[in-house]
Amino acid sequence: MTTTAWLPHSSHWGAFSARMGAAGLELRPHPADPDPSALLHNMPTALNHRARVAQPMVRRGWLERGPGPDARRGRDEFVALPWDRALDLLGAELARVRDQHGPGAVFGGSYGWSSAGRFHHAQSQVHRFLNTVLGGYVRSVNSYSAGASGVILPRIVGTMEDVARRNVTWEAVAQHSEIVLAFGGMALKNSAVASGGISRHVERGAMDQAARRGCQFICIGPLRDDLPEEARAEWWPIRPNTDTALMLALAHTLLAESLHDEAFLATHTAGWPVLRGYLLGEADGQPKHAEWAAPITGIDATRIRDLARRLTGRRSLITVAHSLQRAEFGEQPVWMGLALAAMLGQIGLPGGGYHYALGALGHTGRRSVAVPIAALPQGSNAVRAFIPVARIADMLLHPAEGYDYDGRSYAYPDIRTVYWAGGNPFHHHQDLNRLRRAFARVDTLVVHESAWTATARHADIVLPATLTMEREDIGGAPTDPVLIPMRRLAEPFGQARDDFAIFAALAARLGREHAFTESRDVRGWLRHLYEPTRAALAERGLPAPDFDGFWNGPGLDLPFAPDDGGILRRFRDDPAGQALHTPSGRIELASEVIAGFGYADCPGHPAWIAPRDVPHAAAPLHLVANQPATRLHSQLDFGATSQAAKRRGREAMRIHPDDAAARGIADRDVVRLFNARGACLATATLSDAVMQGVVHLPTGAWYDPEDPAQDAPLCVHGNPNVLTRDVGTSSLAQGCTGQLTAVEVERFTGNLPPVRAFDPPLPILAAV
Repeated sequence: MTTTAWLPHSSHWGAFSARMGAAGLELRPHPADPDPSALLHNMPTALNHRARVAQPMVRRGWLERGPGPDARRGRDEFVALPWDRALDLLGAELARVRDQHGPGAVFGGSYGWSSAGRFHHAQSQVHRFLNTVLGGYVRSVNSYSAGASGVILPRIVGTMEDVARRNVTWEAVAQHSEIVLAFGGMALKNSAVASGGISRHVERGAMDQAARRGCQFICIGPLRDDLPEEARAEWWPIRPNTDTALMLALAHTLLAESLHDEAFLATHTAGWPVLRGYLLGEADGQPKHAEWAAPITGIDATRIRDLARRLTGRRSLITVAHSLQRAEFGEQPVWMGLALAAMLGQIGLPGGGYHYALGALGHTGRRSVAVPIAALPQGSNAVRAFIPVARIADMLLHPAEGYDYDGRSYAYPDIRTVYWAGGNPFHHHQDLNRLRRAFARVDTLVVHESAWTATARHADIVLPATLTMEREDIGGAPTDPVLIPMRRLAEPFGQARDDFAIFAALAARLGREHAFTESRDVRGWLRHLYEPTRAALAERGLPAPDFDGFWNGPGLDLPFAPDDGGILRRFRDDPAGQALHTPSGRIELASEVIAGFGYADCPGHPAWIAPRDVPHAAAPLHLVANQPATRLHSQLDFGATSQAAKRRGREAMRIHPDDAAARGIADRDVVRLFNARGACLATATLSDAVMQGVVHLPTGAWYDPEDPAQDAPLCVHGNPNVLTRDVGTSSLAQGCTGQLTAVEVERFTGNLPPVRAFDPPLPILAAV
């Protein structure tokens, strides 16, 4: 497929145009994008990479012995089968599980970003299939990124949508903010991506504009570059997972020096007397003053008090990053950050108050578009069972065992089949050796994949799926002003098929084809999904071309809704008439509901709870395992941008020069990171942008065990989730705690094992 015309397309990291030439795929960013993402350059090399899945494959042990638990998953051979045979086998297995165990024995995992397209959204496709064809499935709730905040925010102020997406905008920061206290920073690598796509990366420019106007940015965190250079930020290194203690000390200073806004607390909050008593130490005898916080945080008490004073008398904004709540007791910094902002009394003001997750995604800090965006209907799920998303290994290892979540007790379902499409749990889950044991327990693991991820290597049935560039779709997001006709740029690799085509063929085998397809092909669905947007534009008197006009154009401009500050602005202006959807109708600085749950790990007010996963003699360093700058999670790890950042084919770990010198580690050395759970190799980069006592290894390097037959094999590529703990944030949210753990690092002196993460398994070509 060679084209001379530039065709529009979109991705999570940016809209673009492309054409296929003799030298391969050529790309250019959307012309309105002021700061295009380098992640676009991962795409051309992905199309025909050796890591692609070329044909349907079935694990030999499953094919020979049938469904059932099997510890050889991840190290067995694969048999190449024709599509019809593979689909017949899978259809029969789904029918067996449905008839013998019911749809409640199927887990529809499929957690992941997949494609920016609104139709070929793999998670929506698999959930629609399971709902319309099997009658339902066990689902997951919340996200790995925001598992704790997604549960606690609605209890104390409002939904994630309201607090993270319909709140303070980047325009307001650029124009109004005078001091931004960013707990966890606002790294541009995170805001470079947005589900559904993004045509304008505005964060760098907004921070530059604010800083030039005189706004002061303060980055609280162990990594200096969690704010860009344009922010001209002060860096306050803090011991990881101690932000809540700092927030409490700042609040104590505001209270002790009468710098807090008593009037706002009286009219807009509930529970202030409870929090006030905790700050003063009335119950536990320990005031949460700066001298108390200093040895916990590693920040001098005088600096803490001075910072509290700086926050008053100007337009101040408190932001809390996703990273803070991806740790033990992650609910607490989210809650205490809100409380600190309430004490300053500026919640709801333009450029002031509180914003959870500003800069965590390209969606946050944006205005919403004023018309609907295409979304594939998923049907109705008759199965009521669910799990918090990060508890998948617990569910598979401990069926029928009880667990607490958000004030109720549940039991894990007994899962026989796991169906995954468009995601890679060997990227985002913790303690991968435990996850391997969990996946060994199921009868059948099915994966649709474009490439041989570790999840695909552990599957029983692997069906090759197309990449976004190999299909047609519509790209759009509720915070982006352009709807993109995603034209196909390349022919499918090998025998790859769209998820929709795979599910339609399976639905036909199970007698439910019309229920799934509604007798529409891909283009028919795109026309159907486009219509609500077109109709809404026409109703507003705006350009609203028919589908063919849209499809043959460069993209359709969409109107923004006003920058009105959302529910918090309305609540500030009219606390009685625009009450929040909390029990009190106010911001809950203490919650009688949460207190009534009786959770020791999440009490009824924000509190300091000392973390347990901290450095010790055998593992004296904090590991920060955050999102990578060179790819989206683990997507396209074999792409050009991702590969350029590796050294000797391995992920780069950053370490402070003093910590490296103490261990005899030089720049570019191969090192071994290890703790009681596992070990991985990486390459050392010496950097004073990492605070002493901390090492930084981003997630997303494809899991590559040296010897898969071992219980805890060495990952030779640098996946930090062989080291992280698989425990929930608390009984309230059961969120992911994968951001932090304790490790030791040493220079690796053995024979260097090869990296085979991107080498596909050699298939057995004839069925056995």
